[in-house]
Amino acid sequence: MNSTKFNKKKTLVIAHRGLSGIEKENTMPAFVAAGNRSYFGIETDVHRTSDGRFVIIHDDRTGRVCDTDLSVEGSSFDDLRTLYLNDRDGGKRIDLRIPTLEEYVGTCARYDKIGVLELKNDFTSEDIGRIIDIIKAHGQLDRIIFISFSYENLVKLRGFLPDQKAQYLVGEYSDTLPEKLKKYNFGLDIYYKSLTKEIVDRLHSENIEINCWTVDSKEDGERLADWGVDYITSNILE
Repeated sequence: MNSTKFNKKKTLVIAHRGLSGIEKENTMPAFVAAGNRSYFGIETDVHRTSDGRFVIIHDDRTGRVCDTDLSVEGSSFDDLRTLYLNDRDGGKRIDLRIPTLEEYVGTCARYDKIGVLELKNDFTSEDIGRIIDIIKAHGQLDRIIFISFSYENLVKLRGFLPDQKAQYLVGEYSDTLPEKLKKYNFGLDIYYKSLTKEIVDRLHSENIEINCWTVDSKEDGERLADWGVDYITSNILE
């Protein structure tokens, strides 16, 4: 099995939760699979554990990805690290564990990929500062795009990093979005079905970058590339 090639033109492609169309989402194998291909970036999700570590997993609970259902933010790092994640086919593999933020950032650095880091739930300013410090320690701060559905998370980020690339995640477009984005110099990361060519043109006229999630059809990807979106986030397109 391999990724699906498409005519991306000038659009940059981001591997969603790693190359999750092939490997288990948000695991080291998924990040390495993306690293070994032509992706511009590798997207992932970060949570804080109960004892203050930062781990890579999408959901608030572990039940969808393994046989044990724990609250991520209510569990210690050691308890989460003992879990084996189920493979995509339901099987077991000893290399499928919940990664740390450090492991993800280190993998992006090793393969020279841009990290696209989603700040899940609501982080304190202290937490965001610690996440920034971890990324700085790997020399990767200029190679990270922060994204979040929480506008407040991104505003807190701006308190530390006034010029860092950051994108506000939304499901739908509204006419109030451009001004909201321009206030803090945010890009937009939007569900692809909410976009039209007219919206793309309007946002670009305001110098707002556009990322769109999660595009897995070759036809959809090529249409969006024709419209000139800046980034496409995909589980399988390359």
